[in-house]
Amino acid sequence: MARSTGFLDTLLTSPSTERYRVGFSLLFLLGIWLTVGSFSQGMPNSMLLMAAAVIGGYMAINIGANDVANNVGPAVGSGALTLGGAIVIAAIFEASGALIAGGEVVSTIKGGIIDPTSLADSQAFVWLMTAALLAGALWLNLATWMGAPVSTTHSIVGGVLGAGIAAGGWGIADWAVMSKIAASWVISPVLGGALAALFLFAIKKTVLYRKDVVPAARTFVPLLVAIMAWVFGTYLMIKGVKKVVKVDFLEASLIGLVAAALAYVLVRTMVNRRAATMENSAVGVSSLFTWPLIFAAALLSFAHGANDVANAIGPLAAINDALASGGVVTAASIPLWVMLVGALGIAVGLMLFGPRLIKTVGSEITELDKTRAFCVALSAALTVILASQLGLPVSSTHIALGGVFGVGFLREYLKSNYATQLHKIMEHHDPEEQERLKPFLDDFRNASVEEMEKLLKQAKKNKQVPLVKSERKRLKKIYREEMVKRSHLMKIAAAWIITVPASAIMAAILFFTLRGLLI
Repeated sequence: MARSTGFLDTLLTSPSTERYRVGFSLLFLLGIWLTVGSFSQGMPNSMLLMAAAVIGGYMAINIGANDVANNVGPAVGSGALTLGGAIVIAAIFEASGALIAGGEVVSTIKGGIIDPTSLADSQAFVWLMTAALLAGALWLNLATWMGAPVSTTHSIVGGVLGAGIAAGGWGIADWAVMSKIAASWVISPVLGGALAALFLFAIKKTVLYRKDVVPAARTFVPLLVAIMAWVFGTYLMIKGVKKVVKVDFLEASLIGLVAAALAYVLVRTMVNRRAATMENSAVGVSSLFTWPLIFAAALLSFAHGANDVANAIGPLAAINDALASGGVVTAASIPLWVMLVGALGIAVGLMLFGPRLIKTVGSEITELDKTRAFCVALSAALTVILASQLGLPVSSTHIALGGVFGVGFLREYLKSNYATQLHKIMEHHDPEEQERLKPFLDDFRNASVEEMEKLLKQAKKNKQVPLVKSERKRLKKIYREEMVKRSHLMKIAAAWIITVPASAIMAAILFFTLRGLLI
């Protein structure tokens, strides 16, 4: 991991590397311009279509740079995947999801937030969608530069809302829908974080806190992976291939159960084979989640490509249909070239600019091992399933980040809880026995969260002596330690809150600019 981290730091900070990446992305956009221009010659408004295609490619690049990190970041941060391996897997599965399951028709107005039929003419609709697409892309570009993972869906929603209001007034917007989207700013991270923390606590209680973790792992790890297989099988049928195969929740659940049964048998066989040589520790248990994390990263990327590619190609498909038909469209067919712009753009953006956000999600918010990353991935898929069945508005980006914060805050709570209990026990003992305490404090200071409980039991049994004032201060520093970086929490939360209004304001300005230039 040290080698991978060094490569990543070089990739992020080297000016020459940055120039190459920007240059390659410009070549990609130039390729789109020339390709669309080659088959649109003689068509009315061909230059506008070419410009819209380039903007759609720019949006797809920014989706790949920002949003995909949520799918692979935990796996990279935990060491289950190298950065290069994660980028290759995510690029393949994101593009595959977009091309295979992206659908033949997409809604041109994401979430029904405005009524396009109230617009005066198709020209205003084309300007609206172009401005929305460019504003969403610009905001994602800025957020990626700041190192803040944000919702690509909210970015395009804000763009459509702002450009829509500029084109048709305040009455064009459906504010009931917008209130649901605003609710998702709270619902998504809280639900994702709570479930991730719950799963991690369950693993700690059933496996990691046991004296002999290997027998516990043989019992519970196959069950945990089977649950994950059911969740991901169901998730993939509901969200990943819904535009290819139509199934209801019961049918999707049954397919998930088949996947769970297969996963249980395979993982149980693997754990039984490794039990004889596996380290009797949290590290040994954590290693069992490597392959489940790799599959989770691939499946999350496939489902993300199938769903979120519409944020780039939906407006582009709408512009293409409007220019061809001369009317306002609420649902647009997707030509193959439009789908390729979205699929390839996401892959290019991930490979060129994705490492920055992957690093943020995987290692800068909180320390992730494979067990914690497993809980984050499981929470992300399960939260989407629960929300879709309950009709709750959620953002997959916010869910994944909420899961990372959730496991981090649980670690803080557990460490604080153990340290506080130990402090209370120690202060009641005779000060003359302080010399017996010093070796214990040295062990405690270097202990992991899991080892602290064992040390606490030892302290109760051996009746260790109280702490002197300087030692109490050191202990307080331990249980006040931040395991979640507050600076990242505040930056990401602020970016989430301003995503819709920021992209909306930019889209309104761009709409008026386009209208002024093209009238």
